[in-house]
Amino acid sequence: MRSVVFVPTYNEAPNLERLVAEIRRISPSSEILVVDDQSPDGTGEIADRLAAADPEVHVMHRPPPRGRGVAGRDGYVEALRMGADVVLEMDADFSHPPELIPEFWKKIEEGADVVLGSRFVPGGTDHDRTWARRVITVLANTYIRIVLGVPVGDCNSGFRCFRRSALEAIRPETLTSVGPSIVQEVLFRVHRAGASIVEIPLEFVDRKDGDSKLGLGLLFDGYVMILRLKLMSLFGKQP
Repeated sequence: MRSVVFVPTYNEAPNLERLVAEIRRISPSSEILVVDDQSPDGTGEIADRLAAADPEVHVMHRPPPRGRGVAGRDGYVEALRMGADVVLEMDADFSHPPELIPEFWKKIEEGADVVLGSRFVPGGTDHDRTWARRVITVLANTYIRIVLGVPVGDCNSGFRCFRRSALEAIRPETLTSVGPSIVQEVLFRVHRAGASIVEIPLEFVDRKDGDSKLGLGLLFDGYVMILRLKLMSLFGKQP
């Protein structure tokens, strides 16, 4: 099973080298694909140095425009082009613990098409969040489940793993989200394609180094995209 760990990056210079070392230690047979979105802090240069020292580390430098969604789209396409049988996607800021990676591989080997790291299954937690942010997270998940009809507990998890056939079924080159709503768009598409989705407990911890890229504008855009996805599906268009 050829596995690729895909890490989209933007201004992750404080985290990337340590993350790559952890992934290589925990899952030494996996290749790593860093997709850098023109980071001005030198993240891309760090990735190039790591790739020069390790043939299992690969780097894609994305052209404009920037965006979590377009970086995700390009990363999925490149991972498939690399010949991946399974693709694991994770953030670079250690909010997604690398030590959980073997559990994703295990669930894929047991037959799951998609595996999600979930804060909202037994054993999952959402550390270091204020009461207000926890409420917003629960409401957002409820909204997404109702609108999109996706039967999972954590619709906002970006720590996830896909069997090749699940990604091929959604034709990742056709993904339309520019920003973080790609998380929900991909989840909606794989569900509609009939993929089996399994959740495993995730202890989510907010980033310690670097700045969050998720602001109110991106949140609003995400809610609009979710409605758009639903309307498109109702009228027989993509997805």
